[in-house]
Amino acid sequence: MAPIIFHIDVNSAYLSWTAVEQLKNGAKVDLREIPAIIGGDQKSRHGVVLAKSPAAKRYGIRTGEPVANAFRKCPNLSVYPPDHRMYREKSRVLMEYLRTFTKEIEQVSVDECYMDFTGIAGRYHSAVDGAVEIKDGIKTKFGFTVNIGISTNKVLAKMASDFEKPDRIHTLFPEEIKEKMWPLPVGELYMAGRSSVETLNKLEINTIGDLARSDLKLIMLHLKSHGKMLWEFANGIGTSVVQSEPEEAKGIGNSTTLREDASAYEEVRPIFGELAGSVSGRLKKAGKKAGMVSMEIKYYDFRTISHQVQLERPSNDADVLKETACSLFLEVWSGEPVRLLGIRTSKLEDESAPEQLSIFDIKIPEEPDDKHRRLKKAMDELNERFGDGAVMKASLMQGKNTGRGKRENEREKL
Repeated sequence: MAPIIFHIDVNSAYLSWTAVEQLKNGAKVDLREIPAIIGGDQKSRHGVVLAKSPAAKRYGIRTGEPVANAFRKCPNLSVYPPDHRMYREKSRVLMEYLRTFTKEIEQVSVDECYMDFTGIAGRYHSAVDGAVEIKDGIKTKFGFTVNIGISTNKVLAKMASDFEKPDRIHTLFPEEIKEKMWPLPVGELYMAGRSSVETLNKLEINTIGDLARSDLKLIMLHLKSHGKMLWEFANGIGTSVVQSEPEEAKGIGNSTTLREDASAYEEVRPIFGELAGSVSGRLKKAGKKAGMVSMEIKYYDFRTISHQVQLERPSNDADVLKETACSLFLEVWSGEPVRLLGIRTSKLEDESAPEQLSIFDIKIPEEPDDKHRRLKKAMDELNERFGDGAVMKASLMQGKNTGRGKRENEREKL
């Protein structure tokens, strides 16, 4: 039986959740029915648009644009600041509800997830019937709406859920790709960012179908590995595996929102160095090594992508985590400005667990000498005592601000 994958996405999550909470507390106006946005505040008009109502969208207001621009388009716009604590709670209860249908849930952001429907498909006349029950149940129970995309893999399910909104169910099975997806502008393809689209348009590739029918070698010549991924997505090629994990096995990770968007790989490396040091310290404190490393990117326009790899040998070494994350980053980065970076580890095992070496290993890393062992131990102890990043290698220091804000130049360098 072919897999059946759902992508479930809350419609204008931040705005919808704010509206539901206000109505619960006696508000007379539903923000979803007036020109309204979430982001910044009404007095200063600073910040960017995080979510918008359908009425605001009709004024041409876009997610990610400055709030000041939104006011120029719609002077009577209502603006509310985000409440991330409330959003996390709404997300938690939503995921709990979805897990009453199946535990095969992969949450990919606060307001969206994948569901592997395959195992429970036999309970329903069709996948669409199952999606209707889930969608209508969410609306009745919680007061907000979702879109559900249905397909045989995650990429196509994601594309389907982005079709007409809100409160809709769409299918995009492989046999429907040519009719439903290929006529769309290439900019609507999942992970096709602005710079990638500009490059493709210069190659006279304007629709998703154009890209799907293009020579892969030509695409990779101009967009490298990211181009290959886009070409595969355009042809409906993608993973169908929903990465569901029990809560206790999710692993250890860390992420940081950058003070300024990073636009160059040279800006990204030291940030991954700091994140890796933090994750390494937590792994060591827990007495664990990681078998899987995942890297997360959130772009300037809030699109998020993650990429993971299984390590040849489980590790909690900061350098291993850093270099792995950097390698994953280079494989999928579109070249667009980055707002957030993260490293996450999973498939944890005890630090004392024996390693199984391959007979094909051709090089065994040399053990550090006594001086470097003592130096590394001292760094770990100082960071544990005074907090992550209290002491770091000089190579991780840079003049430009990193994601944690300004770094004190007076920090002691080793």
